[in-house]
Amino acid sequence: MAEPFPREGLPLEEARRRVLEALTPLEGRQRLPLARCLGRVSAEPVRAAEAVPGFRASIMDGYAIAEADARGQGRRWRLVGRSAPGAPYGAVLNDGEAIRILTGAPLPEGAQRVLPQELVSPDSIGEAPPADGILLTGEAGPNRWIRSPDEEAAAGAELLAAGVRLGPAALGRLASCGVAELVVTAQPRLGLLISGDELVGAGAPRGPGQIWESNGTLLRALLERLGYGVSEQRVVADDPAALRQALQELAAGCDVVVSTGGVSAGDSDWIRPLLAELGEVGFWKLFLRPGRPFAFGRLGSRPFFGLPGNPVAAAITALQLLWPALQRLEGGEVVLLPRLKVRLASALKRGAGRPELARARLQVAADGSLLALVEGSQASSRIGSLQGADLLLEIPAEAGALEAGCELWAQLLRLPLL
Repeated sequence: MAEPFPREGLPLEEARRRVLEALTPLEGRQRLPLARCLGRVSAEPVRAAEAVPGFRASIMDGYAIAEADARGQGRRWRLVGRSAPGAPYGAVLNDGEAIRILTGAPLPEGAQRVLPQELVSPDSIGEAPPADGILLTGEAGPNRWIRSPDEEAAAGAELLAAGVRLGPAALGRLASCGVAELVVTAQPRLGLLISGDELVGAGAPRGPGQIWESNGTLLRALLERLGYGVSEQRVVADDPAALRQALQELAAGCDVVVSTGGVSAGDSDWIRPLLAELGEVGFWKLFLRPGRPFAFGRLGSRPFFGLPGNPVAAAITALQLLWPALQRLEGGEVVLLPRLKVRLASALKRGAGRPELARARLQVAADGSLLALVEGSQASSRIGSLQGADLLLEIPAEAGALEAGCELWAQLLRLPLL
C-alpha cells in the first residue's frame, strides 16, 4: 500500500490520481434554457429531431437553374422568379428558366445548380429591354453551390453526448437544430474558508504584522473564470474552536470545502488536526514548488482541500488539484491545462530540490519558436508573478541553474473560447 504521508510529499501526478480516484460525480440534474448552459456539463445525449437545414439551400448569391451542366459561356436563361431566405420560390424550375437566389435560400424543385452572380450578367431574352434573362459570362466550373438538407445534422443524429462541457460552439449548433433546453449535471457548491490571525479586509487599516486578505478575492475570481462559483466564504482567525465550527457549518451546506492556510506544521496550523478529528486526512504535503503544504481528505462526507496560505501556491494547487476534482464531481471529462514545449528566453537561476511550476510569459522568437520569459521574483507570496502569466513552466526537481535556450514543457494558462 502506498505511503499516505511520504516525507517529501506526493508528486503532483500521484496526488491528482488519488484525488480523482476518491471522487464520484454528484447526483442530481437540472433542465435549463440554452442561454443558461454555458460552461455546464450535459447530463444526457441530445439528438436532432429533424434534418438541418432540412432543405437544399444556396451557398452563394446568384441564380438557380435546372440544368446540371452549365458549361459554355454565352448561354442564356429566362428569369421567372426569386428565392430568398424565408421566402422560397414556389414553382417547379424547368430547363431554360432561372430564378434569382440569395445565400441560404431554398432551391425549388427542379433546380440542379446555382450560378454565382459574378459569372452572370443581365440579358434580354426578348427583342428589347428591360432585361428578363441572364447571360453566362464566365466558366461555371464543377461546383454546384448547393448545401445539402442534412449538412448540419441528419434526423436522429447525435448532436451532443452526455458528459460534455458546453461551449459557445456547442450551444450555437444546438440552437441551430431547434434545441431550446438542456438537461445538465449538478454543479458542486463550494465553501471557502480563509484562516489567519494576521488577515484584515482590503481597505481596512493594518495593525503591526497584519496583511490585507487577498486569497478570497484571488480564488473566487479564479474559480469563476473556470466556471465555478463560491456558495459561502468565511474568514476566521487561527482559533481551533472557531475554525471547527466554520468547517462543520461549511460541510453542512456545501458539496466541497476548501480552505487556505493552516495546513502546515506550525503552532497555529489547526486545519490538518481538525480535518483528522472531523473526518480523515487522505494525504498531506506535495513534492512541488510552490504548494508543498496541501491537505486532501474528507470533512464528514464532503471532499476537503486544504490549500497553502501563500496566494500563488493556493492558486496553483487549485488549478492542479481542485479544478480537476470539480470537473470529476460535475460528471464531465477531466481536462487539464494543455502542455507545449518552449525554450527559455533567458537564463534562470534556481537550486535543485523540488519540481517547480514557474510563472512565465509566452513569446515568439524570430524563427517562430516559442519562448518562455520568467520575470521577477517567483516567491509564492508574490501575486505579481501570476499577473500576465501565460505559462506554468515545468522545471524538474533535479534541475539547477538553467541556460537560455533550454527546452522545457509548460502548461498553457488559456481556456478554449469555443
